[in-house]
Amino acid sequence: MMFGQNRQQLRQFYHDVWQKQADKQSLSALEIIVAQVINEHPEYQSIFNSDASLEQEYFVEQGQTNPFLHMGLHISLHEQISTDRPNGIRAIYQQLKSRYGDVHTTEHHMMECLTESLWLAQRNNQPPSESDYLLALQQHVSDKNNGQ
Repeated sequence: MMFGQNRQQLRQFYHDVWQKQADKQSLSALEIIVAQVINEHPEYQSIFNSDASLEQEYFVEQGQTNPFLHMGLHISLHEQISTDRPNGIRAIYQQLKSRYGDVHTTEHHMMECLTESLWLAQRNNQPPSESDYLLALQQHVSDKNNGQ
């Protein structure tokens, strides 16, 4: 199980997947996705060389990116696109991917909308709005169509 309440267990899962991949062990479907995301982020791979990242704090105020959060957003997008939930996100993804021509770049643009949606939900102490999230993504498609 990947998604638990314990931050250290979640981070340990990433470490375990990285080690299993290095040892050429078979991976579950979820582990394959996680390994793919880690492979797409060579700038984060060194954190798996020790257990220090299991307890590491990352402060956005100091310009730090939390690599586990960043990779987790990629994984969330993979899940959303594969299940087409919220309904229509797969089509939006295809539109953006055809414009950017690169899956990773497309996901980063989509993650901006996802992060904003999650931040607003947390700020307003309510569940994320799928409709607002899709509207933000659609706006991104429209902006892209207009050359912005």
